[in-house]
Amino acid sequence: MTTPRKERTGVLLARAAALLAVVTVVGLLPWLSGRDPALSVLRARSAEQEPTEEALRAVREQLGLESGPVALLGDWFGAVVRGDFGRSWVSGSEVLPSVLSGLGVSLALMGAALFLALVLACALCARTLIRGARGTLDTRGGGGGTGAPAAALTALPEFLIAALLMVALSVWLGWFPPYGWQEPRHLVLPALALGIPAGGLLGRLAEDALPAVFTERWVELWRSSGCTAGRIGRAALRRALPAVLPQLGLVAVGLTGGAVAVETVFAVPGIGRTALGAAESQDLPLLQGSVLALVLLGLLAGLIAQTARRWMLGPGLRDASLSLAARRPARASRLRVAVPVGCAMLLLVVIGWGLLLDPLYVDTAARLGAPSGAHPLGTDALGRDVLARVGHGAATTVGIAVLVCLGSYLLAMIVGFLPALASGASETANAVPPVIAGILVAAVLGPGSLGASIAVALVSWPALAAHAAALVQETRAAGHLTAQRAIGSPPRWILLHHLLPAVAGPVARHAVLRLPGIALALASLGFLGLGAQPPAPEWGLTLSESLPYVERAPWAVLTPAAMLLLLAMLAVSLSTLPAPAAGRGPIARARARALRPERSTAR
Repeated sequence: MTTPRKERTGVLLARAAALLAVVTVVGLLPWLSGRDPALSVLRARSAEQEPTEEALRAVREQLGLESGPVALLGDWFGAVVRGDFGRSWVSGSEVLPSVLSGLGVSLALMGAALFLALVLACALCARTLIRGARGTLDTRGGGGGTGAPAAALTALPEFLIAALLMVALSVWLGWFPPYGWQEPRHLVLPALALGIPAGGLLGRLAEDALPAVFTERWVELWRSSGCTAGRIGRAALRRALPAVLPQLGLVAVGLTGGAVAVETVFAVPGIGRTALGAAESQDLPLLQGSVLALVLLGLLAGLIAQTARRWMLGPGLRDASLSLAARRPARASRLRVAVPVGCAMLLLVVIGWGLLLDPLYVDTAARLGAPSGAHPLGTDALGRDVLARVGHGAATTVGIAVLVCLGSYLLAMIVGFLPALASGASETANAVPPVIAGILVAAVLGPGSLGASIAVALVSWPALAAHAAALVQETRAAGHLTAQRAIGSPPRWILLHHLLPAVAGPVARHAVLRLPGIALALASLGFLGLGAQPPAPEWGLTLSESLPYVERAPWAVLTPAAMLLLLAMLAVSLSTLPAPAAGRGPIARARARALRPERSTAR
């Protein structure tokens, strides 16, 4: 068995290796893209200057590009150790002040968005917590029934929320400024755009963890001993939070570096937008400094989350004496089954109807046309049928999202059983914004659906891996597994009959819950021009093309947004359905066989 000191050493080595790998790949961006970095820098400095051979040679000599990527990386690492992040290739200013300025803005935005997300998450899981503490929660039904609101909030694209908030609260009502970063009022709209989906996700994960806690034996013992509902609720919350804390750290980092689209909409000078601008202009020192800051922030957030988790679990992990919930037969109500069936049928009807129409046909006389008999869901700015584009875009958006989700789940289940790799690689990969990953992949493969899917796959597995690793650690520290080892149960039997059943189900539900988020990440890359290219009928691209006309033709924006919402409703409702084999595992079957002769004798 691995000692705690060796485990900590492995985690530190994995984090250092992942950090080095990410920064190295970022440093190779100009050479991976095949574009002349001297030409990119010259155009970024002055778009009017003629790119003559003399001008390009001067840029190469000034930046030291002729020495090659290995020498440049070595010089950069050596300078960073001395505290010198270099100078921008484009502006010539020092990189460190720019990185610290952007990071400060993003941290302020992250703090406000995280506060809103936590308030929203508490509101979503409050009903489950209160009913569980009072003993009135149906733990076989799967929680307090806030899956639909959480799905609606989680499924809304951040850039769409940003655009709608800008139109409603800035343009129409004039309550808040539409863009900029000069006073606290500028913080409100971007914080709302980021905090609403994050709160929906955290609330859903907390509500998924609470019912199992209320089935643990200590809850009945405390209740029969006269403990108040408030005390039981506080203890249950402390018991459930360790499984959610790694996700909280990942969400916090995602709010810092992954807010590129929101920062772009509101013109917020954050670290994500700084990294995006540096990547587009191939300003390598500024890009490396920004990514390094994001990765270090991700590692710090992961360390804080792990420390808080160990403190909350107390000696249970160290002494392998945690109490886990007993698996009980679950039942699904008709309403719980009807929700995913209804969402699936509605999706199939809309997609099937749209597939019968031509997504590329342009009706110039019906540009931005309202819904009618000829165009049931209206037309976009070019006169193309919205229903047709939504139907044909489903294969790209939903199909790729399902494949990425499945691959992320399989990778997370493998990485989750390797604590060092899960703690190091997942925190580092999560700190890289999907947009930066999209730029790196697009540098090699070019912008398109394939590059977008690979980029999203590279950054979508960390949350699942962190969840799996937390469950593996808690399950291994369970008291009943200590008893199994004491009576000589082989490790393989424990793995197949205890560890995998305890981890696979919750992580699978989490993966299904992440499906809309993966679709939204693909849509975000399409929104920023790094995913599917026009005239492809991809949902994110459709949203991006229609957002400038949201006031005149809201149906062109609301239709793909409604499809994403339906997809989220389907995913969350499926994730809340009880497993069909619950309570009928090998242990239950063995017990049934043991009781069978007794029953026959009694007859």
